[in-house]
Amino acid sequence: MSDLRQLRHFVALAEHGNFARAADAVHLSQPALSRSIQALEAQLDCRLLDRHSRGIALTTHGELVLEHAQRLLAGSRELKNAVSQLDNLEAGELRLGSGPYPAARLIPNAIGRMAKRYPRVRIKLQINNWLELRDLLLDDALELFVADSRELLDDPQLKVEPLRPYQGVIFCRPEHPLLQVAKPGLADLFEYPMASTQLPQEVRKALQAISVREEPLSIQCDNFMVLKTLVASSDVLSLAPWDVVAADVQAGRLACLPLPAVMMGYSAYALISRAGRSLSPAAQAIRTEILQDDQLFEAVSDGFPSP
Repeated sequence: MSDLRQLRHFVALAEHGNFARAADAVHLSQPALSRSIQALEAQLDCRLLDRHSRGIALTTHGELVLEHAQRLLAGSRELKNAVSQLDNLEAGELRLGSGPYPAARLIPNAIGRMAKRYPRVRIKLQINNWLELRDLLLDDALELFVADSRELLDDPQLKVEPLRPYQGVIFCRPEHPLLQVAKPGLADLFEYPMASTQLPQEVRKALQAISVREEPLSIQCDNFMVLKTLVASSDVLSLAPWDVVAADVQAGRLACLPLPAVMMGYSAYALISRAGRSLSPAAQAIRTEILQDDQLFEAVSDGFPSP
């Protein structure tokens, strides 16, 4: 039977597409890597790849072996992490994901407390939209993530734990011309560029329903810190749950437009993990920190209270 070392060599070769780069990645000479791949092919009694002038291409057998190898290596990492974390979380690695909005406040707060309590646990955070995070979770590249859950609720592969909802707002710079309008209407609103992260279909349809433009969003960016900087330095408007702009609004760095609350809806953050699978000690610890922050945060009632 093939061992994990050979599978790791094969996965590296598939990812790099080139013997030289893969050999560097796994700290082997090219001849040693070639012998490892040949040994794996001999053990499995099939050809895994074809060589060509620009590198390698996986055969059908190679694609199948790659899928199983990645799963086995991920399982090996999980086992190693679980064992190393048993002794009071003195070691190990946590692979955590976050959507752009939770990554702007909730997740950094939780990670900060986690790092203080367990400084030797390594935390790898990936920020992406909920669809990409779901794929990473199911590929065992993440153990859990926090993101918008609206399009994930009916997925039987997932465990979804809803978090506190926050009122959605449209925010702008404090000197924005619209703030001089007593009662800005929709026509006024869509005279200015609108920026946002990738929106769930439910939110996108609601925005399209009130928009006077065919495409309500002018700018899409999944980095919320970029969006905040963009809004603070221009007349661009943006959408966000109240919790991620509350501190900036209080400090006078941003402002919220006086629009009816019913127009904006609410956030739908959730803690999402694999259904039927227990969390490692480190994942349990960050889950506790996230839930604690979720309970402690109190939105300032400037017309945008939690429901």
